[in-house]
Amino acid sequence: MKNQTYGIYYDEEGDFLEVTFGEPPEMEETEETEEGIFITREENTDEIYSVGILSFKKRTGVLKNLLARFNKKLPTEIDIS
Repeated sequence: MKNQTYGIYYDEEGDFLEVTFGEPPEMEETEETEEGIFITREENTDEIYSVGILSFKKRTGVLKNLLARFNKKLPTEIDIS
């Protein structure tokens, strides 16, 4: 398994969580795939760069489902209580 850089950003005031995978692409596009769920992809390869979730505290289970759907894994478990 190759090493990969992960980033986790949480804005408490806006209740927005973003998880990034790897280095930022030179060209990207972000799509709101459902209300409050944002997926950013590398424009040329369609590779997932980040997952963003608005109102995260109310929908913590969404992150696990999105990671599974896009075959992405984080190196550790995350417990949001």
